[in-house]
Parts: sequence; structure tokens; C-alpha cells
Amino acid sequence: MELTQPPPQSWFSTWLAQVRAHPVTAIGFGFAIVVVLGLFIASIAQVLGGDAKTSVRLALLGGLAGFIATAVGALPGVLLRAIPTRVEDSMLGLAAGMMLAASSFSLILPGLEAGKLLTGSAALGGGLVILGMALGVLLMLGLDEFTPHEHEKTGPCGPGCERLNRVLLFVLAIALHNLPEGMAIGVSFSRGDMTVGLPLTAAIALQDIPEGLAVALALRSAGLAPLHAVLIAAASGLLEPFGALLGVGLTSGLAAAYPVGLGLAAGAMIFVVSHEVIPETHRNGHQTPATLGLMAGFGLMMILDTALG
Repeated sequence: MELTQPPPQSWFSTWLAQVRAHPVTAIGFGFAIVVVLGLFIASIAQVLGGDAKTSVRLALLGGLAGFIATAVGALPGVLLRAIPTRVEDSMLGLAAGMMLAASSFSLILPGLEAGKLLTGSAALGGGLVILGMALGVLLMLGLDEFTPHEHEKTGPCGPGCERLNRVLLFVLAIALHNLPEGMAIGVSFSRGDMTVGLPLTAAIALQDIPEGLAVALALRSAGLAPLHAVLIAAASGLLEPFGALLGVGLTSGLAAAYPVGLGLAAGAMIFVVSHEVIPETHRNGHQTPATLGLMAGFGLMMILDTALG
């Protein structure tokens, strides 16, 4: 007797099953989406009305800097097929250190200052930043849980990942990394404050260079031709200008949205570093060079923040 294969589930059914399997994450993700949409709707009129024209232009330029840095970093992938894993882990550690320092000095500290000025209380101002960080973590946790993607070492994740080819899954994973970086750039420029936006943008652009190379080499190892791998890795950086426009839109309206938005961007970036980048650098047994790279990146970002901020 011939057995017939059951028909594949629809995408909606697949996501619904994932939601039922992870209800707490789904509730937190839904809450974060609702709050983010509310902030965005409250801000969009001001952005479209021209009140935030300078901020939008600065955010777009900052996002484009991240895109260009990603493309420059990906270029050596035309000639290189691989680099020693120790070097790659050290480079990713450097990027992680810069992201952590940028989150601390260029997002959290200005957020605390803005929150204190807004509420008249250091505790209440800190509470606004913490609320934003919680929203950023819930947002990234939900995207990680409910978006199909694939990491080079851990394999496919998320609902319906078996329906998509490996290259598309890996590109979606890149999107989860680049979107919060772009949002951080947009948030940092939402008040037109160069002392906040410039050092953060410089840090993100610098750490995008080794990230771009790592992405290009990973795509080559997945079987793509050198030129295709480099082009896709470079194109992944386009999510940073998009994220920058989203970030400036989130925080250009309500006064309380600025410290909350800074906290949101910081929480999202710290989540990515802890959840993805650091485990990736430790997976090959190169904890020491990766940690040294992280410390070097953290110190470099401190210098940038002092010099440019």
C-alpha cells in the first residue's frame, strides 16, 4: 500500500504553531511591536511635516556610511575564500567590543541624561531607558524566534526554515544583525546631536568592515560564486539606512520617545552581541583571541567617543 505525504502546512499555520509552542515570547514580541508602532505613528507626522528634516538627512547619511563600510569589508571576498578561524574570531570580537561600548557610551549614557532632564529624576529617567532596553530585547528575541534564518555554525532556526534555501536563510540572519545597528544610528541622530550620532556611527561603520568580510566568506562557503557572495554581502548593508530611517522616525515625536528609543537600540544591540556574536567567536575554541579583540574594540570605541563626542 503506497503511503502519501501529508500536504505542507501554510506559512500562517507554521507561524501559529510556533506561537503556540512559545507563548511567552510571542506575547512579549507582540507587546514590543505594539509599542514600537505606537511610537512610530506618533512621530511620523513630525517627520513628514519637515520638523525633523535635518535629523532624517543625518540618519540617512549615517546609515549609508554603514552600508558603504559593509561593502568595503566584503570586497576582499572576491579573492579570499577563507581566513584562519582565529583571525575571524578576533575580528568578530573586535566588532562585538565596539558594539558593546557604543551601546554604553553613545546610547545608554545619553539616554540616562535625556531621561533625567525630561522627568527631573535620575531614577525615573533610568526607568525610561530600562523600558526601552526591555523593548529592544523583546523585539530581537521575537525576531530571532519567529523569523526563519540560519547561522553558519548552529544551522537553521525559526518556523518554516526547511522551505527556504540556505543562502536566503543566511541573508535573513544578516538582516537580524544589521537592522538594530541602523536603528541605533537613526535614534542617535533624531535630535540632530552630532556628539551622540557621530561617534556611534563611526563605531558601527568600523565594525561593519570585518562583519562584511565575514558575511562574504560565509556565503562563499555556502557555495556562492565570489562575485555573487560579495554583492549579496554588500547589499545586506542596505538594511542599515532603512533601519536608520526607522530609528529616527521612532524618536522624533514624543519627548519620552528619545530616551526610550536610545534604550531600545542599546538593548537590541547588546542582545545581538550576547546572543549571536560572542557565542560565535567562542565556538571554535578561540576564546582568548576573541576576548582580546573584544577588549580592543571596547577601548577603541571609548577613544572614538572621547575624540568625536
